[in-house]
Amino acid sequence: MNQATDLYPAELAGTYRMAFTVGEHSAGHMRRILRMFLTRWGLDHVTDSAALALTELVANVVRHVPGRRCTVLILREPHGLRVEVADGMPGTLVAKAPEPLAEGGRGLALVEAVTDRWGATETPAGKTVWFECDA
Repeated sequence: MNQATDLYPAELAGTYRMAFTVGEHSAGHMRRILRMFLTRWGLDHVTDSAALALTELVANVVRHVPGRRCTVLILREPHGLRVEVADGMPGTLVAKAPEPLAEGGRGLALVEAVTDRWGATETPAGKTVWFECDA
């Protein structure tokens, strides 16, 4: 069952959190939600970068997390935007250069290229992968 907190907050406050099971089309829905918040917060100029990075993190959950469960957190921070995707799969991610002819393996390299900062944090329940885009 998917759960959201403050799905339609009165003032589009600085935090949005949703726990859900993702599928192949989930990234499109998440991009629309992200765009809504970025527009309200006056951060339209980071929309393309943030949407691409969020798409890659959600795609990683779809590909690598059994059960495809995750929590997405979108935060308005003083310096700009922070997005976190947490899942129940332990292990730290490492951005590495893919094989030249490989069909995949470029997602985290894309996240690194289009955001100001990114990282992964191990938690007792799995890991959280995050990125930040400066205002």
